[in-house]
This record gives sequence, C-alpha cells and structure tokens, in this order.
Amino acid sequence: MSGSDHLISDMVERLFGDHVTGATLEAAESGGFQQDLWDVVEEHGLASMLSASDDDSELGWHQVFMVMRAAGAHCLPLPLGESIAASFLLHRSGLGAQAGRIGLASGSDLRLHQTKGGWSASGLLRRVPWGRNLASVVSSLDHEGEGRIVVVPVAACAVMAGANLVGEPRDELVVEDVPVAVARCAQKPMGTEGFAPDIARQLGALLRAGQMAGAIGAILDTALTYAGERRQFARAIGGFQAVQHQLAVLAEESAAAAVAAEQAFRSVDSGRDHGFAIAVAKIRVGEAAGRVAAIAHQVLGAMGFAREHRLHHATRRLWAWRGEFGAECFWAGRLAQMVIPLGAAGLSPFVTVAQSGAKSEETAPSSPRQS
Repeated sequence: MSGSDHLISDMVERLFGDHVTGATLEAAESGGFQQDLWDVVEEHGLASMLSASDDDSELGWHQVFMVMRAAGAHCLPLPLGESIAASFLLHRSGLGAQAGRIGLASGSDLRLHQTKGGWSASGLLRRVPWGRNLASVVSSLDHEGEGRIVVVPVAACAVMAGANLVGEPRDELVVEDVPVAVARCAQKPMGTEGFAPDIARQLGALLRAGQMAGAIGAILDTALTYAGERRQFARAIGGFQAVQHQLAVLAEESAAAAVAAEQAFRSVDSGRDHGFAIAVAKIRVGEAAGRVAAIAHQVLGAMGFAREHRLHHATRRLWAWRGEFGAECFWAGRLAQMVIPLGAAGLSPFVTVAQSGAKSEETAPSSPRQS
C-alpha cells in the first residue's frame, strides 16, 4: 500500500468513525437524509473523487475500494458510492458535471426516444438508492445495440417511496417522456471495450461488494472482541473450541470477501475484463455475507439483536446489499454466459487472463458481449 493509500484509508476511517454514530444510524433508519453528514463527506471531496480523474491520476478504483470498505464497516447511511460512480460515468462519457446530488441506478427498464430538441426517456427506474433525495440519476442502457449513458432529472419523475431492510430509501422513479441527457459511449474508454450497456449495474454491484467486504470485516472484529470479553463458566467464551471454530470460519469468509472485492476494484483500473471480476466478487462476497451474519449472531447471542448494539446495523445491511444491483443468482447466470461458450479448452486461459491482467490477443480468447 502506497503512502497516499495509507492517507486515504486513515482519513476515511477517522472521518466515518467520528461522524457515524448510533444516533446517526437511528435517524437514518427513520427515513431522514443526513445532510450534515453529507456536507462533511463533500467537504473532503469523496463524493466526486473520480469525477475529474485522468489516466495518470493517483486516484483510481482501488482508492474507491478503501472508501467503500470503510463506508461499509461504519454503515455509512449515504449514497456515497453511487455518487462516486455517477460522477465517474459523467466525466468519462463527456456529459460533464450535474448540479445537485447525483445517484446511480440500473436502467434496463428505460426506453429512449429521440426528439427535435434531443432525447426523452420513458420507463421505470427500480429501487433507486435515496432516489427522493437526489437531483438526478445516472444510468446506462442498450439503445439499438449501443451502450448509452443517461442522466434523468428526478424532479421530472413521479417518485414512489420505498425502503430497504434498514429503512433507507429505495425508491421507484416513474419516467414518462422526461427530457434526458444522453451520451453514446465513453470518450475515455474504461478497459478495452469502453462502457458495456449495463455499466451502471456493474459499478453498482462493485460498490456493494466493497461495502459488504467492509461490513464483514467490522463484524469479525466485533465477534472477536465479544468472544474475548464475554465470560461463561469462569472463562472467556473465545476459549471454547466450538466458538473458536466459528470464529475461524468467520475469519476465512472475511478474508475471502476482502480479496474478491479488492480484486474486482483493481480490475477496473487495470483495463482487463472487469465484468468477470465484478461478477465473481458479487457472488463470493454475497455468499460470505450470509455465513458471516449467521455466525456472528450465534457468537453474540441475544446481545447482537439488541437495539443498543451495532451488530444488527451491519448484518441487516448485509442482507439488504446482497440483493441490490443483482443478487448472487443473477451474477452466477451472467458468469455462466461468459464461460459456457468458451468450452473446457477455453475456460482456463480465459480465467487466467481475466485475473492476471494480461492483454495478449494471442492468448486471450474473446469474451462474449456482456449486454
């Protein structure tokens, strides 16, 4: 980890540790937007950390992983990752910065129509994180065989309020002939093929993988601390072999989740097949989330369900984040679409190249379109 990486990691840990309190989480779960906390995040430049990044910039998706891991560990109740990804897509597609708070959504249910003055869109944006609190939403879709980046103004949409398991807004946006800004493709391509039509879903899944990895790491720390302090039969429960076995499994799942998520974030920076790495990360981290939540609550018992304890804040977010931007079953299907056409002979070279970052056209088989 470089010196700048250490600075970013330490900064976000202190920032979220100081400002995300139990009272903050309780207020957020009541549906209120934490404007003061958002102001602090914006003051530190986190919400737009990739909006003006160039190819030679020190800031990249690996640094975003550090931010999202810390955000997940502290259960940050803000659309920070969505804003980072939306700003990145706007910058790379040439659409430019948008006024107000921006978010991210999958746009598979949107349809574009060309008008005399530009473009309009109709359809539905489903379960948009903090949709009612946004000025605009950035999405992506396939239009006549080409990937398009779309900016939808929230004020022109009908908002159907919804929430996830922790009470944070997940709203439906009804889009009916709304004027939108559209870009055909990225002016500065990400990877060898530029933006895939579902790049918004891919980046959303990537962000959730990073958040879940952070939350899982925090849950491991919580379980280890509790097992070392809680005493039963005159000894810490962490000294019992059955509990040690549970903690060992929890540690294994935490390590696997962190590695899978970090690898996916690095793949976006490297220019290799990030779609493969993102699918793998969302699957592996999602599987880890289910096991970790179960084990942690077994170790802590009733204490973990108490309103005053922070464990339930993390585990309920894990359950919510697993299904957002595609659950494990969705990404497993996407992974199958990538590898089945390759056959037995093509699978090993494809996986090796996708994970190593090699770009040799002689060794790397062409992967199917991910649209």
